[in-house]
Amino acid sequence: MGATPLMIWVARCRGWVDQPNARSIHQQPIARLGGVAIFFAAIISMLPVLFVQNAVGDSFRDLGIKIPALLAGSIMMFAMGLYDDLYGLRARIKLLIQLVAAIIVCASGIHIQTIVVKDLFSVDFGFYGYLITIIWIVGITNAVNIIDGLDGLAAGISAIACGVIGVLAVMNGSVVLAVLMLAMLGSLTGFLFFNFSPAKIFMGDCGSLFIGFTIASASVMTASKSYALVGIALPILVLGIPIFDTFFSMLRRFLQRRGVMSPDRSHFHHRLLDMGFSQHQVAIIAYIITLGIAGMGFLLLATRSTASVLVLFSCLLILLLIFRIIGSIRLRETMAGIQSRKALSSQQNIERKNFEEVELHFRRAKDFQTWWQVICIAAEKLDFAKLNLMLTNRDGTPRTLSWQVSELVDSKLLVNMKIPIPDRRSDSYLTLEVWAAKNGSLEAVVRRVTLLARLVEEHNPETLPTCSKDIIQ
Repeated sequence: MGATPLMIWVARCRGWVDQPNARSIHQQPIARLGGVAIFFAAIISMLPVLFVQNAVGDSFRDLGIKIPALLAGSIMMFAMGLYDDLYGLRARIKLLIQLVAAIIVCASGIHIQTIVVKDLFSVDFGFYGYLITIIWIVGITNAVNIIDGLDGLAAGISAIACGVIGVLAVMNGSVVLAVLMLAMLGSLTGFLFFNFSPAKIFMGDCGSLFIGFTIASASVMTASKSYALVGIALPILVLGIPIFDTFFSMLRRFLQRRGVMSPDRSHFHHRLLDMGFSQHQVAIIAYIITLGIAGMGFLLLATRSTASVLVLFSCLLILLLIFRIIGSIRLRETMAGIQSRKALSSQQNIERKNFEEVELHFRRAKDFQTWWQVICIAAEKLDFAKLNLMLTNRDGTPRTLSWQVSELVDSKLLVNMKIPIPDRRSDSYLTLEVWAAKNGSLEAVVRRVTLLARLVEEHNPETLPTCSKDIIQ
């Protein structure tokens, strides 16, 4: 506990504080890099125990490179997070390092192999066990990082997870893993005194990534040691809030056509805050839900075959219902979003095929008259309503080439834009004026105009043979 006040003092002296922004819930600058205190408190309390000459030390040495690989990956996560907190790091680089760390853990022999449901069935994942393990580790690492948006939320849920995994480790006879989880639990509990609302310090990415990776790897190690369903199911349930929150957030952003890792204010804790709960009430609600689901999950230890599966799905259904109640998932909106994405994808495929077809026509255009005919074909294919191309004859008189559909829609529903076209004679630009019907969203109109502008830019009159250029206008 003493490491956290020291880190608060250092962070304030060095200016390592989290300034409020559009996404922030806090209103005042808060010291960050609390993950440094969590990291050193856990490591300092754990490493000496592993190397002493007793049963714990012997168990550590019997595990070979598994625990060193787990710790190496956790240290990589801490170092990466610390660099990101201080200097910033691109998301792709962070994901690459996470994958490397997860692969190191898998290569050491920590991976999911088999799931056994007593008297019912067993599943041997084979090679896919490595892929599932990597996805699980990277996913949980980022899930803990994402949910770290409220005072005490990530630290409290992670502490509960460490306690549950520690109990499983003891039951499976994995003393070393139990020591690791107890060290994490102690460091998180000490940190939580200063991180609970109103927080005096935030853990930062160095803390959330270190915690998420360590918990994820430890849960895999517990599951791989116990082939029973409970070894995999219980970590999933105790981490249910960050898992569901991350999944629904990514789904929501995908349907909204935003980056799946882009920030927003629609997370589990944001929903509860919008319902009128205070920060400490939201954290306590999350603790109660996590403890309740974990308690129900322990029933897996006392059930057999079908009952185990029913308990697991009942717990997951309760979590789903909770997220439905707070508004993190709305079935009608989700289905509408899926249909919208499907319709958009279909429309874009049609537009792309039409674009490619018209481009072939442009490649065969040898004179200005043919070029204009292809422009009209492109307008029809891309669902435009009207075109005007303003020209100047050689004697200086104006001339306009026009095209329009047979039945022009209401002018109030037309969007008018102008596309400049290079004029070879005056070193200036001609103007192609287009009208597009708003058959849907304005974004769809702009996308069609963009495709036409691209065609005109790549196949303008300047690209025609010289002899034909003398004929135009």
